[in-house]
Amino acid sequence: MEGIADYEFVRSLGAGNHGEFYLARKPPRLPVDAEYVTVKVVGGTGQDAFRRATRELKAFAAVRSPFLVTLYDAGQQGGVFYYSMEHIPGGSLAAPAEPPSRDGVVRAVACAARAAQALHEEGIVHRDISPVNVLLTDGGGKLSDLGLSQVLMPGATITGMGGLGSVEFTDPALLQGEKPSPGCDVWSLGATLHWAASGHGLYGELPTHDPLLTLRKVYSTPPVIGPELEPELSDLVGACIGDAAKRPTAFGLADSLYRLSA
Repeated sequence: MEGIADYEFVRSLGAGNHGEFYLARKPPRLPVDAEYVTVKVVGGTGQDAFRRATRELKAFAAVRSPFLVTLYDAGQQGGVFYYSMEHIPGGSLAAPAEPPSRDGVVRAVACAARAAQALHEEGIVHRDISPVNVLLTDGGGKLSDLGLSQVLMPGATITGMGGLGSVEFTDPALLQGEKPSPGCDVWSLGATLHWAASGHGLYGELPTHDPLLTLRKVYSTPPVIGPELEPELSDLVGACIGDAAKRPTAFGLADSLYRLSA
């Protein structure tokens, strides 16, 4: 498998927002105590790719949080942009190396909520929190992929949305064209918690073979919390996906989840 710049790719880790992730060997020049890193190759070339890459890098640069993946390096080769970050071998909530326990799930989402809060405090929303972007660590988890992040500032606009697989974790308000807000990330955290704790989404089985039918079902079906969810988690998910004006902050959600995992 080829690489980019002086990164030797070992295998693909899957697609993310506007790019592909790869497991790569750490080049000798990188002062990091690790054998492997994760490299994201930003899709496309030209001005659109440049704007996407710089938006992600600015978001990473603006926030310092132990609950966000650590950015190592960035560059461009042949008009293609890339950046490298720490590799977390535990996988994600969507594809764990080993299935996490109930408390492991709760702690991972709590950590993702802390990362979201750090973004919100810098005026940034993630816009694509889902199980695939919550990476599992020994201490809980880290939030990854800022490919759709947006700075909340007057006049700021952005186009694009996550892939079809993330639609069920997206606040319906965003799908209906409303502006992103921290509350949208909280909705996504609630949907991610529900999926990881119950094994299924808020909309039940989705016809992912047909994008149009998937979107139609999400638009026309109200989210339903599974009865198998324990009451405390059910209440938290309900608060996250309920009235936007009454949703907890990401920090408040994290605090509640940490108490439940104690």
